[in-house]
Amino acid sequence: MADDSLATLGPGAGSSGPPPDRHTSAPDRLTRAPDRLTRAPVRPEAAPGPHHHPPVPGRAVPIVMILGLFLAALNLRPAITSLGPLMEEVRSGLGMSATVAGLLTSVPALCFAVFGVAAPRLARRFGPGAVVCAGMAAIAAGIVVRPYTGSTAGFLAATALALAGIAVSNVLLPVVIKTWYPDRVGPLTGLYSMALALGSAVAAALTVPVTSVLSGSWQAGLAVWALIAALAVLPWLTVVRGRRAERGTAAAKPAAPPALRVGTSPTAWALAVYFGLQATAAYVTMGWMPQIFRDAGVPAGTAGVLLAVTMAIGVPLSFVLPRVAARMRNQGPLAVGLGLCGLAAYAGLWLAPAGGAWAWTLLMGLSNCAFPLALTMIGMRARSAEGVVRLSAFAQSVGYLISLPGPFLVATLYQHSGGWGLPLGLMAGLMVPQMAVGMLAGRDRRMEDEARVRH
Repeated sequence: MADDSLATLGPGAGSSGPPPDRHTSAPDRLTRAPDRLTRAPVRPEAAPGPHHHPPVPGRAVPIVMILGLFLAALNLRPAITSLGPLMEEVRSGLGMSATVAGLLTSVPALCFAVFGVAAPRLARRFGPGAVVCAGMAAIAAGIVVRPYTGSTAGFLAATALALAGIAVSNVLLPVVIKTWYPDRVGPLTGLYSMALALGSAVAAALTVPVTSVLSGSWQAGLAVWALIAALAVLPWLTVVRGRRAERGTAAAKPAAPPALRVGTSPTAWALAVYFGLQATAAYVTMGWMPQIFRDAGVPAGTAGVLLAVTMAIGVPLSFVLPRVAARMRNQGPLAVGLGLCGLAAYAGLWLAPAGGAWAWTLLMGLSNCAFPLALTMIGMRARSAEGVVRLSAFAQSVGYLISLPGPFLVATLYQHSGGWGLPLGLMAGLMVPQMAVGMLAGRDRRMEDEARVRH
């Protein structure tokens, strides 16, 4: 697979909104022409023309591909969002302290930072489809094993296995879309975004009812989500075999662009910090929001539904927000608006968690839409595809590392204070710098104009 096919690292690169170069100059657009030519040999049966649409070798292949994309994206969050509604039962069953549970809620960010960086290299060696297929198998194995390990260490290890599969798939699914179906990026990315949000919401809403149906066993209630991941392996096996049958001679790679020191760009750092702070808020929400409601007297099933609503708000907004952001020269006001929603939600959870539960859920769902905004800004802050992939890798890897302490600190404060006042105060305090760096990241700048060239 040519290296340029990895230029869509991260979901934002395949956004259905206007492309990142809408404000770039003519020479920047001309440099993209070789990228299109290098993709032609991937499908040797047809050469690209002025109105080229990627040819499809039979009707069954696109149907299988669409099914594979939908099922894969559906599996990118249930391993995380199914745990929150049952956190109390998991802690009791494994003898897990609140501090260790906080470590558990930090594991997703660590795995995304470590394994997400390795995804492009794995894709170059084995092909993106094969890595996604293996990722689905890892998700299924991790989810089905972790409830039955009988120990906290085993639970953490199996969770890490599932999250490793999520991390590589999360990075490579947009790459698959961009590389194999470059003329269908909008619809397929929309399908991907919708399925991701849907999987988050469904797992949060149904975990407690499904556990009740399965004789109240929290182990079965967590393990059942492995069925969807196992089902997702099947279409990807078909896709990988089909792609190997079609593979032609690899095209000559274009000349490598100058190596930029992305870390010398202030905009890159603003994006990385913004990404990290929004990820902190998201993982605290997924890991602890149901427990906040349960401690306030809300039934476990209702707490799970409230988390599901928070996740479901992202389904329509994942389509709308990137389009709105891409039409603005400065996305800072959007970052501030979403941050204010978060501040209001934290204030409400502190003052009246049960009485205004649905209002705080709505506000938290709006605040968590900082994730698609961050991805959209990453795509708009670089001039070229190569710049986007480097900026995305930097912002996401550094951002996920920044987010690591957040859930752990929340759990520690909760355990030692005996309430949610201090944890919510911490999260509200972090929302202020999130809005500040969001204003900096949203400025109409390009990373290439700021970064130094590595000699």
